[in-house]
Amino acid sequence: MPFRYTLRQLEYFVAVGKAGSISAASDILNVSSPSISAAINQLEAEFGIDLFVREHARGLSLTKAGHKFLERTEFVLKEAELLATLAGEITGKVQGVLSVGCLVTFAQIVLPRLRREFEDIYPAVRIDQRELNQADIFSQLRRAELDIALTYDLDIPADLDFQPLLDLPPYVVLNEGHPLATRDQIAITDLRDLPMVLLDLPYSSEYFLSFFRQADIKPNVAERTRDMSVMRSLVANGFGFSIANVRPLNNLSPDGKELIFVPLKDDLRPMKFGLLKARIENETNTMTAFITHCQSAVEADKLPFSQAQPSTL
Repeated sequence: MPFRYTLRQLEYFVAVGKAGSISAASDILNVSSPSISAAINQLEAEFGIDLFVREHARGLSLTKAGHKFLERTEFVLKEAELLATLAGEITGKVQGVLSVGCLVTFAQIVLPRLRREFEDIYPAVRIDQRELNQADIFSQLRRAELDIALTYDLDIPADLDFQPLLDLPPYVVLNEGHPLATRDQIAITDLRDLPMVLLDLPYSSEYFLSFFRQADIKPNVAERTRDMSVMRSLVANGFGFSIANVRPLNNLSPDGKELIFVPLKDDLRPMKFGLLKARIENETNTMTAFITHCQSAVEADKLPFSQAQPSTL
C-alpha cells in the first residue's frame, strides 16, 4: 500500500525540525499552529513512527528516526523543486528555485535588492539566498548546493567559472580622529606599526595581508573579526585602521560614528566582484536570466558600491 502524504506536510515537518517548536515554525511559515500540528500527526500516523519527542518545557525535539527523516525529506523537497526548473527548461520559461550564494562581506547591500528585482520580473522563480564565506561558497558550488554565487576573484579554483562584473579598489578605513584621516591617499608604508583591525575571513584576510608582504612590512594586527559591521565599529571607536574594498554609500559605522575611507595609492590589485558557478555545459533558463539581470544592474549602476569600475578581464 503506497504512502499518502503531501509536499506541504513535508515542508511543515522540516520547518518544525529546524525551528524546534510548532509555534516557531508557525511564525516562519505564516501558517497556523493547528495546521502544522495536524500535518505532523498525519505524517507520523502514515509512516507509523514518532518523528518528535514532545516536551512541554522544551518544545519538540527530533527522535533518532526523525533526524534520518529530516535529512531525506530535505533531499526530496529539493528534488521536487528541481521538477519546476526542469519544466521551465522544457517550456522555455524562467521558473523554479535558484540557489544563490553571496560573500558575507557585502551580501547585505547587494543580494536583497538583486533578488527583489529579479523575483518581481520573474514571479515563478524563488531565490534561495545564502550568505557565506569564500571557502563555503567553493564547497557548496562543488556539491551542487548552490547554483551560482556573487563573490570576489579570490583564489578561484580551476573547476569553477568566474565572470567579473566590477573592479573594487582597496581603501583604508579610519575613524575621524586618526592621524591619516585627512590624507587624499595612503601608502602601505604609512601604515607601518599602526594598529590594524583585520577582517579575518578565509581568502579575504590573505588578500589584505598580501599588501604588507609586497612592501616587506609586518602588519600590527591588533584586532580580528569575521564580521564587516563589527570591523567598522571597531575602527570608528579607535581600535585601529582596516582595509576593505566595499565602500558603502554612507560613511557611518553601525553605532553611528563617522568613518573615513582613503584610497591606497600603491599599485595594488583591486578585488573583482562577479559571478561564480560550476563549469557546466548547459545553464538553466533561470540561471541565464539571473546572470543577465546582474549584468544589467551593473550597467545601470544600480549596485551600491562607491568608486567601482566596470571590470576588465
